[in-house]
Amino acid sequence: MHVAKISYNDKNAPVAFTKSLKETGFGVIIDHPIKPQLVEAVYKEWKIFFNSDSKHDYLFDPLKQDGYFPLGSENAKGYNAKDHKEFFHYYPWGKTPPAISETTKELYDSLVNMTSLLLEWIELNTPSKIQSKFSEPLKNMIKGSKTNLLRVIHYPPFSGKEDSESLRAAAHEDINLITLLVAGTKPGLEAQDKNGNWHEISTDPGTIIVNIGDMLEEVSGGYYPSTTHRVVNPFSDINNISRYSMPLFLHPRDEVKLSNKYSASSYLKERLLEIGLKS
Repeated sequence: MHVAKISYNDKNAPVAFTKSLKETGFGVIIDHPIKPQLVEAVYKEWKIFFNSDSKHDYLFDPLKQDGYFPLGSENAKGYNAKDHKEFFHYYPWGKTPPAISETTKELYDSLVNMTSLLLEWIELNTPSKIQSKFSEPLKNMIKGSKTNLLRVIHYPPFSGKEDSESLRAAAHEDINLITLLVAGTKPGLEAQDKNGNWHEISTDPGTIIVNIGDMLEEVSGGYYPSTTHRVVNPFSDINNISRYSMPLFLHPRDEVKLSNKYSASSYLKERLLEIGLKS
């Protein structure tokens, strides 16, 4: 499965990006306005956070879903084994460790601003019959949303004592409309094609990887299938080191109608129950 790299500034980017999403579930953006220095600065601060004992002072709020989620917090839908990762849910309104500077908010705001244009690209290149299913324009669905989420993830090295079925992130689909993934610090991201085969997705520095989430599938009546992906374990001892990544999960406002069956809020609640983040 070949996922093309698309220049953010290319005049044909809207068509090429939407075509790539439709055919592979992914779009890889290069030449975008988010500076590598900003990404590096954000990673540097969060690496220090995850390697400190103070992270346990910011345990997540089960209702608000902000804060630190320790190892063993989440499993993929349909899997019993917990993913081998710890993570922090960053919202501008949520709890933030004092050692985390404004750079994280700057990255968050930059990614959210970028998604408005990407959603516009998708809608412009979606057949009118499918567009008619949208309760409002895609880019309008995220205006005023309080649930756009930057998840900062640490996949620690394996000690050998983990569940034999444990993966860094078992095969899953994201809940939201689309996900923007700032390039991870190490390889490991894989996507599943329509025949069930797995393919490595490049996370080269300077790229932003975009994938389809369940809510876009719901909104489009299945025209845009949610992307099945996973993060595989290191293949050798030499690669058994920490991996970090930062996906932005783009969510509509709670009241947005996704389909006759779901609002954004009801869909989110159902899925959080399925993956063990709510009880």
